[in-house]
Amino acid sequence: MRLLLDTPILLWWLDDAPALPAAARAAISDVTSEIFVSVATIWEIAIKRALGKLDFPIARLSEILVEAGCLPLPVCLDHAIAAGGLPLHHGDPFDRMLVAQAQREGLTIVTVDRMIRLYPVSILGDTNN
Repeated sequence: MRLLLDTPILLWWLDDAPALPAAARAAISDVTSEIFVSVATIWEIAIKRALGKLDFPIARLSEILVEAGCLPLPVCLDHAIAAGGLPLHHGDPFDRMLVAQAQREGLTIVTVDRMIRLYPVSILGDTNN
């Protein structure tokens, strides 16, 4: 699978947190999966850390992602235009960017965010949320 990790999923996976849904853990751990992390997700993590909402070794993030086998997904002009054209089902611009990137790049978003399900995009997550 070609997976795009939402911010909480990425953080739970890197921390081996029990909150990570079993299906997500299995898909991310599958050696045949390609794991993408959007630059928008990195930006969101940096903002949350700067606001004191998250304690994360941001200076080592690039190294951590490489060690974890993640592939960076830049935000390009096409992604930005697509995100701007999405219905405002979700108030979080970072999540709308992930939807646009997943749509344009043929990726499955790994998330537990119910609002993302309102968009026509492939999703893997906890079906109970």
